[in-house]
Amino acid sequence: MAIPFDYETLRLIWWALLGVLLIGFALTDGFDLGTMAMLPFVAKTDEERRMVINTVASTWEGNQVWFILGGGAIFAAWPLVYAVSFSGFYLAMFLVLAALILRPVGFKYRSKRADTGWRTRWDWALFTGGLVPALVFGVAVGNVLVGAPFRFDDDLRMFYEGSLLGLFSPFALLAGLLSVTMLVLHGAGWLSMKAEPGPVLDRARRWGQVAAIASVALFAIGGLWVANGAIGYAIANVADPGGPSNPRLTETLPTAGAWVANYASHPWMLIAPLIGLAGPLVALIGIRKAKDALVFTGSTLATTGIIATVGLSMFPFILPSSIDAQSSLLVWNASSSKGTLFTMLIVTVVLLPIVLAYTAWAYRVMFGRVTMDQVRNNPDFY
Repeated sequence: MAIPFDYETLRLIWWALLGVLLIGFALTDGFDLGTMAMLPFVAKTDEERRMVINTVASTWEGNQVWFILGGGAIFAAWPLVYAVSFSGFYLAMFLVLAALILRPVGFKYRSKRADTGWRTRWDWALFTGGLVPALVFGVAVGNVLVGAPFRFDDDLRMFYEGSLLGLFSPFALLAGLLSVTMLVLHGAGWLSMKAEPGPVLDRARRWGQVAAIASVALFAIGGLWVANGAIGYAIANVADPGGPSNPRLTETLPTAGAWVANYASHPWMLIAPLIGLAGPLVALIGIRKAKDALVFTGSTLATTGIIATVGLSMFPFILPSSIDAQSSLLVWNASSSKGTLFTMLIVTVVLLPIVLAYTAWAYRVMFGRVTMDQVRNNPDFY
């Protein structure tokens, strides 16, 4: 069967789909992480903490689908990216997975005993399971922007020459803090929609205000750092958009300010950072005016804009190498074969709408605020 798309178009489609899956994960599981990161601070009593936990209890498992889809898409569509990120960042990935494991265990076990100390320890475990992934995901994005210390030999064997502590550079930590504040804001937006009026909602709004202001400040600082610092990479030779997936054929070099060059060439891309800056301000207005839907809308816009800014700034780079000019991974040199991308596209066109429809239906069925009365009387609640 003739494939109706050329190789370049299929690569562009899968680059965009990867962005959609990452944003989908941040928008769904992101408010879970943000809510748990706020747990010890917005809920002071056992009943309040149970109410916060049960705002995410009905949806968090389904939200993990986006995490799995994102990892699967990287494995199938961008195998070289998968090889570098999941091998080179192995210890960071292990840290994230260990923290994520605390969440389901905490949900299931914290109320098994009435002992205050027992429940408090699990509450801090849930806090860790929210904060650590939010921080490390941001640190990972920061390392993608500054470049990772990996290289390929002529047989495309990958060698990673970094360490776990090496991932936590000043810029990467800034990106990690931005990720935390962004997701805390999203968690505050979620609690604005799901928590009944009362002390928990009031505290969530206060923390949401702090997170909104911090998100704008950190995003702006990061943008200035990228624009004026020694961060960025450029292609030194001609990259063939329809060529073979072999990074050894492309040469790149560090170029200060290169990550803002796309905005000069394609001004329409500015919509992403503008949304990233406007989203927290919209959420802040929603908090001040007690417009709960506006808070969640603003946090959604903030998350979408900030993540899209990274992808659009770096295009066509996906993961640059900081130590080898002929190892950087681009949209044009790191994908699967043309036939594989097309086959996966057909599967995605069929199945993704089903996933979206089921997700929308599930959220509609489980929509509504969690109340203290439900916490006290519903035997199915955590």
